[in-house]
Amino acid sequence: MKTAIKITSLLVFLLGFGLLVSACSKKAEKETAQTPQTKQSAKVAVQKTTSADSVPTATKSVLFNFDQDKPGQLPVNFSQHVTGKGKPGIWKVIAAKDAISKPNVVEQTSSKYFGYHFNVLVNDSTDFSNIDLTVRFKAISGKEDQGGGPVWRYKDADNYYIARANPLENNFRVYKVIDGNRKMLATVNIPITTHKWHSIQIKNVGDHIQCYYDDQLYLNARDTTFTHGKIGLWTK
Repeated sequence: MKTAIKITSLLVFLLGFGLLVSACSKKAEKETAQTPQTKQSAKVAVQKTTSADSVPTATKSVLFNFDQDKPGQLPVNFSQHVTGKGKPGIWKVIAAKDAISKPNVVEQTSSKYFGYHFNVLVNDSTDFSNIDLTVRFKAISGKEDQGGGPVWRYKDADNYYIARANPLENNFRVYKVIDGNRKMLATVNIPITTHKWHSIQIKNVGDHIQCYYDDQLYLNARDTTFTHGKIGLWTK
């Protein structure tokens, strides 16, 4: 890519996650980006990339959150999906006292399905390639699993990248999902606490994927399966 767009997104969901996303858009060469409406102002600029293996220092940023969305509904420009068996979970905007951006968060509360069932919420207005994505999350509940995190380069419910932290297993992993099947790219065992805010950062430039937990680099992987796609949220 010759240019880069930095998108800063603020999303929150129960199981439970606050998501701060920075990304380089596949559409950057047109110097355009689409984002949901938000209460906070956006700062936009475009800057050239410098290295095939480092995320560009882009100055274009757009901040969006759920503060303008109606509680009890899906956020604007988002759609829900499921990877695996069963129907999509229950995603909705709610008010939360500890929201990263007050007053709203997004929650996924369904615990109906077990086994190979993964809930996904994606922003349909995004299409990013190289990304620098930071996620702030707080695990709330879940008996079989409490894993969650961001998805990126999302094509459809069966094809995307996902990084997630799981307090029940105390591990941090990055996967690619191809035709509905997960393949782990890297993993590390680290303490993941519940009811406390943590961060996940993803840097994906070209085929190089780097995953940080609480500002520390833990995972390195290389993969060429997906080159661009949507961003979103994932829970199990």
